[in-house]
Amino acid sequence: MKKTIIAAGVLAAMTAASASAQVIERPGFFDNWSVGLDGGVTTPMSHNAFFGSMRGVAGLHVAKQITPVFGLGVESYFGVNTSSWKGRVHSSTAFDNSYVGMYGTVDLFNLFGGYQCATRPFTIEATAGAGWGHDYYTKNDGAEDWNYFMTKAGLNFNFNVNDNLTLSVKPSVAWNMNGNFDQSATAYDINKATFNLMAGVSYRFGDGFECVQPYNAAEVDALNAEVNALRTAVAAQAAAADAAALDAAAMAAALDSCMNRQPQVVKEVSNQYNSVRFVFFRIGSSTITADQMPNVEMIADYMKNHPQSKVVIKGYASKDGNLDFNIKLAQRRAESVRTALVNKYKIAASRITAEGEGIGNMFEEESWNRVSICTLETK
Repeated sequence: MKKTIIAAGVLAAMTAASASAQVIERPGFFDNWSVGLDGGVTTPMSHNAFFGSMRGVAGLHVAKQITPVFGLGVESYFGVNTSSWKGRVHSSTAFDNSYVGMYGTVDLFNLFGGYQCATRPFTIEATAGAGWGHDYYTKNDGAEDWNYFMTKAGLNFNFNVNDNLTLSVKPSVAWNMNGNFDQSATAYDINKATFNLMAGVSYRFGDGFECVQPYNAAEVDALNAEVNALRTAVAAQAAAADAAALDAAAMAAALDSCMNRQPQVVKEVSNQYNSVRFVFFRIGSSTITADQMPNVEMIADYMKNHPQSKVVIKGYASKDGNLDFNIKLAQRRAESVRTALVNKYKIAASRITAEGEGIGNMFEEESWNRVSICTLETK
């Protein structure tokens, strides 16, 4: 007894654990209905030759699957020539007896193995039902039709062709709870029972059962927090881009002002004005913008006018962003000026030295440190 109780507890725990891992979204009332046809044989359980007394039986059923485990249905079937058993009075109709009743099913695989969120190719159902039995007799022979209470129990071996079509083998035992012939009060007497073996085909309507993940408030809150953080980062990047655009516009305006200014004669106090040129870049970029190309062209013109001259280009990055990225960015800015001199202005690569210097701190204005400083050397 203890072993039985323990085993039942283990099975219940396994079923509960399987159910807790998922949530089954149950369909509407009109889903999971099925209709089907059944046909097979029936024979008395005793006092008759088991195979020699087999007679044909046919019927139909309508069912609804309430949960992945439990279902309810209504069925009926009709026996042919069963009145020949034990020399009973023959019926004048095509059918000798009939049964109409309700039944319930329990899917043993889903009960003990948990619902898999998909149709299994093979399942076994335990089924039990009760209803109205009726024998048809010939009135001319003095025998009356006979009504009685019947119960049934059996198994359904279901072969699921797809989500909607099922082929079944259905062995069952049916008991005449009032007795077969003398209408005496009996209950579950093998002498008052028949064995039925039927094959059935069923078609199910609707979408079946769908598994959904349970709502996890903590997980959703974490995702919302991540989305908000990304939005903040995007806004910061947009602000930085706007600031860079303003810087570029200011430098472009300054350049235009310089280019439109009337030439002035000034006293040269240092050779630096002749030997150094600056090429400024936008934040995070190593591309030479149109407003900076005149500075590159000035270097190229000087080198063409002084064939022995060389240039040393040193690239810098501001403190914004990742250090490793900025070190590589500084090198790319120097290489960008070198490439422009070689490709656009046909300056020999041997006359150009390009070096990345990393983070620059030459200027108090941080945006000015995004620069390539080009120093001309004349021997």
